[in-house]
Amino acid sequence: MRGFTDSKGTAHFLYRAASEKVNRGMYVLTSGDLGKTFSGQELDNWKIDTCPMSSEAFAEGQRGVYAAWDNDGQIFFGAVGGKIVSKAPGDGGNRKHPALAFNKAGEMLLVWTEGTGWMRGGALAWQLYDKNGNPTESGRRPGAIPVWSLPAAFAEPDGGFVIVH
Repeated sequence: MRGFTDSKGTAHFLYRAASEKVNRGMYVLTSGDLGKTFSGQELDNWKIDTCPMSSEAFAEGQRGVYAAWDNDGQIFFGAVGGKIVSKAPGDGGNRKHPALAFNKAGEMLLVWTEGTGWMRGGALAWQLYDKNGNPTESGRRPGAIPVWSLPAAFAEPDGGFVIVH
């Protein structure tokens, strides 16, 4: 589970369910009153009878709070509370461990791993989106993620992005 408090003081929690040992959907819980009440949103469902070793990410930009997560080898993302969920470009297959960052221009950087697993590193991949949510530049670095590592992303004061892995 990952928690995030936005600039308005609203708390968001992203977690993977584990009901009936096979329902591993991703959910977000939101509370604007310090945890007295919550609203929930199912983001997706995934039927798998094992722990998928997944992770998730939050970031806040000019268009609101966004979440990213993996499901069945693909990276998904969307605005918290929104109805539209998008997937990272390309076929997917073995994508995990997303990270998100927004810069002061409203651009969003989505980062993820490819090919990582138990005792195995992999590639680093990313997609940049403009302030309107349109994909712009992307990239991939094979072998950039060491064993047991995850990427992180953040925006610099000048509007550039940094990816740490």
